[in-house]
Amino acid sequence: MIRQQMIAQLESHSGEWDVCIIGGGATGLGAAIDAASRGFKTILLERYDFAKGTSSRSTKLVHGGVRYLQQGNIKLVLEALRERGLLKSNAPHLVKNQSFIVPNYKWWEGAFYGIGLKVYDWMSGRLGLGPSQLLSKEETLELAPTLEADGLRGSVLYHDGQFDDARLAINLAQTAAENGGTLLNYCEVIKLIKSENQITGVHARDNINGKEYEIISKVVINATGVFSDSILKMDDAQSEDIISPSQGVHIVLDKEFLPGDAAIMVPHTDDGRVLFAVPWHHKIIIGTTDTPIDEHTEKSLSEPVAQEQEIDFILNQIGKYLTHIPNRKNIRSVFAGLRPLVKGNSKKTAELSRDHLITVSDAGLITITGGKWTTYRRMAEDVINTAIKKASLENKPCVTANLKIHGAKEDTDFKKPLYYYGTDEANIQALIEKDKTLGELIHANLPYIKAEIVWAVQNEMCMTVDDALARRTRALLLDAKAAIESAPVVASIMAKEMNKDENWIQQQMGSFNEIAKNYLPKI
Repeated sequence: MIRQQMIAQLESHSGEWDVCIIGGGATGLGAAIDAASRGFKTILLERYDFAKGTSSRSTKLVHGGVRYLQQGNIKLVLEALRERGLLKSNAPHLVKNQSFIVPNYKWWEGAFYGIGLKVYDWMSGRLGLGPSQLLSKEETLELAPTLEADGLRGSVLYHDGQFDDARLAINLAQTAAENGGTLLNYCEVIKLIKSENQITGVHARDNINGKEYEIISKVVINATGVFSDSILKMDDAQSEDIISPSQGVHIVLDKEFLPGDAAIMVPHTDDGRVLFAVPWHHKIIIGTTDTPIDEHTEKSLSEPVAQEQEIDFILNQIGKYLTHIPNRKNIRSVFAGLRPLVKGNSKKTAELSRDHLITVSDAGLITITGGKWTTYRRMAEDVINTAIKKASLENKPCVTANLKIHGAKEDTDFKKPLYYYGTDEANIQALIEKDKTLGELIHANLPYIKAEIVWAVQNEMCMTVDDALARRTRALLLDAKAAIESAPVVASIMAKEMNKDENWIQQQMGSFNEIAKNYLPKI
């Protein structure tokens, strides 16, 4: 997947595209795969980088949604559990079985959560990841030795999926490209093209070189998440906002705070949300918050910043369950993401539906909003089905339920350093064979090697240091200080691969440091 080749595909294309997708997050990328794999001439345009926004800032879970079961949203849970199973089958190098412990400190919790999670098992059917079970206090502490023992009665253990969100997003982009799709990051839609009050395409600008393109398409899909309202206003300046952004914050700690392989799920925090502490790339991710965002700017939507009270909330809540209580000095990184929740009557965003919504404007703009990572494939299927009807495209069946994602590798060893590349791991090893220095770490406190940066530039449309350290690797999320310190090395590697000069290196480091400082907690 090479950006220059994608531009060449755009420039050499004659006539109409069948489907033009705006937005390169989970929803847009899923729609691109669905459309391209059905044989439609498909183009996707992303203003920033693939998964730059919400889609790279999740809790890293592929799950049915235990909380939605508690809320009685059976339909959403059933759909998500099915999609969880399909995603694990189609991307076995990225989605793994993760055990979760629900600690019980009250006499009734074991039976209450035990029954609920047995229902969860039953709903999973043949796509289940393993049966839930009641554990004694001793069994619980064996799996989670740093769990607070005072008052602990036992726990319920259940299974869900865990993944690397940005890595999956890159693999989705590669899958769409392999199926004939044209995808461009850093290509911004600046205007919708209309003829007789019907949308017939988009006017886009390549933000790398400034070149502009007129792209004619039978149908245009708005899959821009928290930016959906801005695209809707391109269609109709008077359109009402439909997105109610909610901010979720996560903190990242060293593994010593929760050794072992099990995650912890706290079913009820002070604000009514669940809290997860999940092992991920040899760190622990803890989150999330749910803070309504009433006022926002373009910058705050693209790079949301954790509020101090959100960090304090997470530390306070998880501190109730751990013997080794974390403080701000222990935080390696803080990251914030915005959920593109569809507006509703509820004042608490935690209660707004995660179900997706598809609308079609009078001018024919299709907008898909809401949803979550786990159900991205189903969302894509639904929106392409809508596009087929709207644009009178040939009614070809969806094939993504059994379509393997780029890199898919059975029997993945999740303990291997480069497991998340799947079948691409061999190609990265080949780079090291040619140049042994590429096997060196980019930083002593990060698990990433120089070959990964070279691979990202050569094959994954990695254009900036932020792309490399936030999404092609996850360095910024794992250890912000180490990521900042590694930026000069990464920028130099990229400059060599991209034929850039010292000015580009300095500009990139400055830009990245401006972003990265917000991932460092205030001590």
